[in-house]
Amino acid sequence: MFSNKFLSIVFLFIVIAFNNLVKGQTITEELTFEEVIQLASEQSPDAIMAKHRFRANYWQYRTFKAGLRPSLTLSSTIPNLDRSYREFNDSSGTYYLRINKNTTNLNLNITQSVPFTGGQLSINTDLSRLDDLTKNSYSYSSIPLSVSYRQPVLFYNEYRWERKIEPLKYEEAKRSYVLNIEQVSLKAVNYFFDLALAQQNLQVAKINFSNADTLYKIAQGRYNIGTIAENELMQMELSVLNAGSSLNSAQVDLEVKKFQLRSFLGFNEKVDLVLIIPKDIPKLTVDVEKALVIAQENNPDIISFERQLIEARRDVAKAKSEKGLQADLFASIGYTQQADEISAVYQNPQNQQQLTLGLNIPILDWGLGRGKYRMAQSSQEVVKTTVDQARTDFVQSVYLNVMQFNMQDDQLYIAAKTDTIAQKRYDLTKQRFLIGKVDVLDLNVSLSEKDAAKINYIAALRRYWSDFYTIRRITLFDFISDKPLDADFDELIK
Repeated sequence: MFSNKFLSIVFLFIVIAFNNLVKGQTITEELTFEEVIQLASEQSPDAIMAKHRFRANYWQYRTFKAGLRPSLTLSSTIPNLDRSYREFNDSSGTYYLRINKNTTNLNLNITQSVPFTGGQLSINTDLSRLDDLTKNSYSYSSIPLSVSYRQPVLFYNEYRWERKIEPLKYEEAKRSYVLNIEQVSLKAVNYFFDLALAQQNLQVAKINFSNADTLYKIAQGRYNIGTIAENELMQMELSVLNAGSSLNSAQVDLEVKKFQLRSFLGFNEKVDLVLIIPKDIPKLTVDVEKALVIAQENNPDIISFERQLIEARRDVAKAKSEKGLQADLFASIGYTQQADEISAVYQNPQNQQQLTLGLNIPILDWGLGRGKYRMAQSSQEVVKTTVDQARTDFVQSVYLNVMQFNMQDDQLYIAAKTDTIAQKRYDLTKQRFLIGKVDVLDLNVSLSEKDAAKINYIAALRRYWSDFYTIRRITLFDFISDKPLDADFDELIK
């Protein structure tokens, strides 16, 4: 007779099956390994976030480029009405006058940054009208043309450093996007084989439960005729109970892994996923030296190392300029005129010049400027040491990952061979048990070996593809098609 525990397990399995039957509105999607990778790179939330991170970096670079181009600005003040009392002082004393005027102004300005010096060149034209509302009169003033130059700091050129750093940051952003998509692919590999293993475990659990149930019935018949002992019958009953428990756990685990992959791919709960496990792998051996050269050309970390060193040199140059004499320069030359009529305001313009030189000379700062300069130098040395160590670690990482991948095809062959042998051994042991040649312990050992071999085969497939996509991520190179990985960046920014 079946125990109450066994009946409870069977009832729970029936409930799960019934719930699956109720979900008649679900759409079943059979996906291959390649399709999961493609879907992940196109529509997964991780891929969408990578796309928007690249867009942010793109617009940051565009902002930098726009800052180097001339800008044209039209500004005006219409009106500027002033009705108030103002305080005035002269030799006779202090007195107040009533102000009643309106000023209108129109200005056109062209500004261009000068990266070579770090200054700013401007060309300006200006027209103003002053209305004296008390006297009911008006006059015009104009600056037909004015050329000015502003140099914020004579000894530090921010533009010079930006022209070195910003293009590197943008190139780093492009390669980082490709790397992030490869990271998405690597996550897709793990989610795929998590579900593939859950599918395999469920299939194995169903077969094991069916076999255990059949063998238990056979054992009951043998026990009734006295060919096996009661403890062997109890062992077979225990096997049925364990198989039922494993089947229930496998069903739950399958639903969990489906949910995780659905969420990762951006599907809703109405999509039921069934995976087609890849059987073939490419015959591929990656050359370590070639992989290292390609990785050093493509990986964004290499650009990041260079950028960090330049930024450290920039910080030292800035700190050095701030610890000594500082000077700001402004110079302007042009024409100006004033008249009562607008037609005369542009006739016979007068010369206009302006020159301002501001100096800031630290006399006593208690070593503040010198301390900042030394801190920047120390930070630069830290960056150099960190980058050197990172370069060494990067080279070692490439070597280790390539060597590990090159061993995986042998490991996968061994796992496949082991799976085939373990299955045949279990089939033979089962047949011998049916004719009474082996006992229950031998049957259970062969069953455990069969199940472990199937799991090991899926694990070997996971390691192979995980190592392959790890190399792709490090090198940004597809060694199967023998070409670098890239993206349509123009399409990404639309």
